[in-house]
Amino acid sequence: VQLQASGGGSVQAGGSLRLSCVASGRRFSNNGMGWFRQAPGKERELVTGISWRGDNTYYADSVKGRFTISRDNTKNTVYLQMNSLKPEDTAVYYCAASSFATISSSRQDYRYWGQGTQVTVSS
Repeated sequence: VQLQASGGGSVQAGGSLRLSCVASGRRFSNNGMGWFRQAPGKERELVTGISWRGDNTYYADSVKGRFTISRDNTKNTVYLQMNSLKPEDTAVYYCAASSFATISSSRQDYRYWGQGTQVTVSS
């Protein structure tokens, strides 16, 4: 089972990036999915999550109105559209699959993790 995250890079403040997370080895269409991020010296935090059908989403206050999570279960893929990026968004971003169909804010509920993709936003 593997989650492959991609799409990270370096952008200037105000720019946009789109992250993708493709799952292989099993289908995650019945699992809630999340994007976490970890900045140097900080705890890994949940940025956004989406339920298995995509009808429920969660966003951390710091990204509301700027980030959008979506999923395509036919492609076993989750996306994170990040707009109006800020320097404080700089972190390694990880996608993860929850053990549950709903959104979970607890790291312990996420059983499968991708390898992370670096996002760097310069001012």
